[in-house]
Amino acid sequence: MISQAITSLRVGRGTVRRFRQSGSWGLRYSGLTGSGFHVVLRGSGWLIPVDAPPVALRPGDVVLITSGADHGLSYAPCALRGLPQVVLSLDQPGSGSADFEFLCGAYRLDHGQVHPYLGAMPDLLVVSPDYERFPALRSVVSLLDDDASQGRTGTEVTRSAVLDLMLVHVLRQWMEDESSKGRAATPDPAIAAVLHTIHDSPQTQWTVSQLGETVGMSRTAFTRRFTSVVGKPPMTYLRDWRLSCAARLLRETDASLASIARRIGYSTEFAFAGAFRREYGVSPGRFRHRERGTPPAVRLG
Repeated sequence: MISQAITSLRVGRGTVRRFRQSGSWGLRYSGLTGSGFHVVLRGSGWLIPVDAPPVALRPGDVVLITSGADHGLSYAPCALRGLPQVVLSLDQPGSGSADFEFLCGAYRLDHGQVHPYLGAMPDLLVVSPDYERFPALRSVVSLLDDDASQGRTGTEVTRSAVLDLMLVHVLRQWMEDESSKGRAATPDPAIAAVLHTIHDSPQTQWTVSQLGETVGMSRTAFTRRFTSVVGKPPMTYLRDWRLSCAARLLRETDASLASIARRIGYSTEFAFAGAFRREYGVSPGRFRHRERGTPPAVRLG
C-alpha cells in the first residue's frame, strides 16, 4: 500500500529546497496540495501545528506532512498565525553555518487529492530516524541535500526517485513504530484490500458489486463503508485513480494515447481523452507537452 500511495503522488511536481535560518526565525507553510517533509540537518527548533501543541525538533528529525496540512517551523514555541509565509526559493548556502538548517521536499499536486492511505494518517508526523534499522535513510538524506545544494544537471530526472525513497523509508519506520506500540497504522483493512485490488488492476471493468464481493460485502454495505473511509464512492475513486495513472504515464513515458487508454480501462482513445479533459481541463496531448515543457507537434500540409 505504501508503494501505491507514493506512486499516486508522482502525478505531482517534485521539489527539494534547503533552508538556513538564524536568530529569531520562523516560517509558515500553507496551501500545499500534496505531501511533503522537512529534515532537520542542524540545530534545534519547533514544529508549529494549527491546533496542537508545538513539537520540539532536533537534528535528524523528519516532519512528514501527509496531506498538505498548514504548519510552521520556528526557533521557539509560538502561534502559527504569527509566522511569515515561507518563500519557496532556493536558499543559497553562505559562508559558515546557520542556527537551524533543514531540507524541505514535496510532491505538489496541481489536481486531485492525496491517496486515501496517506489521508487516513495524522496530518503531521515526526519521525526520529533509526539508522540502525534503516541505514539507507542516511544516504537518501545525503542525496537530497546534494540535490538541493548543488543544482546539478539531471537532478530533475532523479529527484522523483529520491523523494520516493525518502517517503517510503520514513513511512516504513513510522508504521513499525506504531505497530510496536500496539496502534494500527493503516486504514480499514477491508477497504485497504479493495484499494489494492483497484490499484493493481485499473484496466479491469469493475462494478461496485464485484469490488464488494472481493471482501465479502454486499453492494450497499460496501458502498457506504468505502465512501466513509475514502471520502468518495467506489466508481468515482476508480475513475480518479485511472486518470491519475494516465497523468503519470503521460508525464513519465512515451506510450501512445491508445496504449494508455487500454492500460487504465478505457475501451477507446476517444473515451479516454474525453474523460481526461473533463478531469484535468486539457487534452492528454496538451497535458503531456505542458508537463514535459515541449511544444505540441505541428501538422504540415
